[in-house]
Amino acid sequence: MTLFLIIPSYYHGSKGAEMTQLTESQVESAKVFDGVLLQVYKDRVVLPDGRESVREYIRHPGAAVMIPLLKTGELIMERQYRYPLRQELLELPAGKIDAGEDPVESARRELLEETGYRGGRFTRLGVVHPCIGYSDEVIYIYLVENLTFHSERQDKDEFIETFRIGLQDAVEGIRAGRITDGKTITGIYWAEKLMRNEWALPDNGNTPE
Repeated sequence: MTLFLIIPSYYHGSKGAEMTQLTESQVESAKVFDGVLLQVYKDRVVLPDGRESVREYIRHPGAAVMIPLLKTGELIMERQYRYPLRQELLELPAGKIDAGEDPVESARRELLEETGYRGGRFTRLGVVHPCIGYSDEVIYIYLVENLTFHSERQDKDEFIETFRIGLQDAVEGIRAGRITDGKTITGIYWAEKLMRNEWALPDNGNTPE
């Protein structure tokens, strides 16, 4: 994966001064929790000015989120209970990436397992880092088109209710505070830009099945 850092012009100063070095250097690292999904680390680092500090963070395997777009213009979404928040949330289908798995294969697998649909075209729209202050999690966002219903949901260990919703209704759900999941908000707004022809689809990452 290649990430491009876009530096606003005002960072360079009026005379094109170089940016300040901000990198922190690891001195030592200790895993303080090893869970089924997550690992928690506590590191000692050297700051750019030479002082030392502590950084606590979570390592996450990464995830893929899908924007399943039907020919009707509707999206397939999910309602599920999220234990940390003790409430049900409305979300786009998503799932973690298994070790060594290509993100698009994770997207194919999770879409089928959670919704019963197969996609004929997966277009990677981009990546987001949802928890930059305390986790290395990366989420890959895919637009999925040419959907065909294959079977009932495959993953019986998850309790999920799927439903169809119009794109504008989903946007209104965000504005009204009914949709609050960060990755879902990003995906819906990206889909809205595409449907309004305000963005062009990327010319790479397109993977017809």
